[in-house]
Amino acid sequence: MRNYWSLLPAIAVAVVLILLYAVPTLINPQWTTTVLGLFQQHPEDADPAGRRMTPKRIRSRRMLAGLLVVVALALVGFNVSLNREANGCYQAAIAWGAVPRDPVGNQERTTDDPCVNMIYGSFIGDGSGEVFEDKQQPVLMYQLMGDKKPKYVKWVQNRPSYDDGDLLIGVGADCSLDLKVDEGEDKITAVIDMEQPCPVDDQISLTPIKLKKPIGDRKLVTVGGKELQQINPDLDSWPTVLKKLVTGG
Repeated sequence: MRNYWSLLPAIAVAVVLILLYAVPTLINPQWTTTVLGLFQQHPEDADPAGRRMTPKRIRSRRMLAGLLVVVALALVGFNVSLNREANGCYQAAIAWGAVPRDPVGNQERTTDDPCVNMIYGSFIGDGSGEVFEDKQQPVLMYQLMGDKKPKYVKWVQNRPSYDDGDLLIGVGADCSLDLKVDEGEDKITAVIDMEQPCPVDDQISLTPIKLKKPIGDRKLVTVGGKELQQINPDLDSWPTVLKKLVTGG
């Protein structure tokens, strides 16, 4: 997976430099004016009176310092946000059954940008249609899109809209066109209409399924009446991400 934390050292240097100027300026702008005066080429020629700051200049310096602190926090937040999204998409793809593969030739790793390469909304197929094959393959998992909407969905390409379905079904990209979902009165059946098993894939296609009525007590089953496993992958919370940042976890 692409390591956006690698940007953190450069961001940390920028933040430290900003804070070295901004914090003393917020406390007493005259300090930074005096210190910066020491680096003049001919400090003995400087007019001491010119270093004295008016209330207006003090106020403007403090406003600038406050703005720089906000910029520093935004830089850290931006990096943390990138990692939160990438980690969330990676964890979701793995939960759905994606198996990362090493690059071949000049190809990049699929995990370099998991929100683009490992998991995405279905480009073709919506789970509707008749089953034609004599033998079908099982669907293993589903995720509800009810009150607790999975946040990682917002970051995948061709993302399914939360209004498009009541549940998500993720299968290997090569099998998404063959996904068939039948909604009955007492159960909802999901199968992959292929005679051969769906191959192991490093890319997962998410298909939103819109139900005619609430799922209620109905079971979600697949080939042989086996129940599907409900999963709930999502982005780590901000406190969890910050904890990992502090502890190196």
